[in-house]
Amino acid sequence: MSADILKQNKNSWDKVAHHFNGKDALPSYGPFAQTEDELRLFDGIENKKVLDIGCGSGHSLKYMTNQGASELWGIDLSETQIKTAKETLEGLDAHLFCSPMEEACGLPKHYFDMVYSIYAIGWTTNLSAAFELIHSYLKPGGSFIFSWDHPLYAHLKSGNGQIYLEGAYQNEGVIKYPNFKGEEAPVVIPTRKMATYINELIKAGFTIEFVIESDVSSNYDEVKEEISDQYYSLYKARRFPTTMIIKSIKR
Repeated sequence: MSADILKQNKNSWDKVAHHFNGKDALPSYGPFAQTEDELRLFDGIENKKVLDIGCGSGHSLKYMTNQGASELWGIDLSETQIKTAKETLEGLDAHLFCSPMEEACGLPKHYFDMVYSIYAIGWTTNLSAAFELIHSYLKPGGSFIFSWDHPLYAHLKSGNGQIYLEGAYQNEGVIKYPNFKGEEAPVVIPTRKMATYINELIKAGFTIEFVIESDVSSNYDEVKEEISDQYYSLYKARRFPTTMIIKSIKR
């Protein structure tokens, strides 16, 4: 079943990738969320070997090179995203792989100082396998930082300015979107509890350093909110965190 989901999601991401060129990329951690400039989770990037899980259009890796990273590596499920990332990183020595994050693809083990994933980790069909692989890529003492929708956010609905929960958070499963980004691009996204992410990190061998339920970035301090029923909106973000951010260490 997971192989079928991966194949379907890959095909659909190849169709919708253009919608995400430059979106959800460092220094941003996600929609309306606090940024790396505000949170300072990476503790210095200069001369570090970095790996981007779900590298998308390559803009987070471009941010990393601007911060002085010594080596740029990335993987993404979508061939279209990898092609775009190569264009974004033209002239830079970036090692890019088209692969699901939950499958070994020849990345070096015990090699990276930092592994990160910006709004991609939740797409994995096998969270434990993905975390175990990420742990194996890191040097001892290396850090893994990822952001994703707050696990309750998929259950957060709004109508006429009223915000409420829909469905059962207790029941982990999947959400199916037949027309992702308004295109004929069906996708399946797993739903997981916050505890599942934390416990799978611990099981993989990580020590958790920070769990952040993000506030709204100060970049929006002067922005007036309007009542909105959109999936992501400043109105909702000021009342409920859009994004969780977790930093863990390989001891």
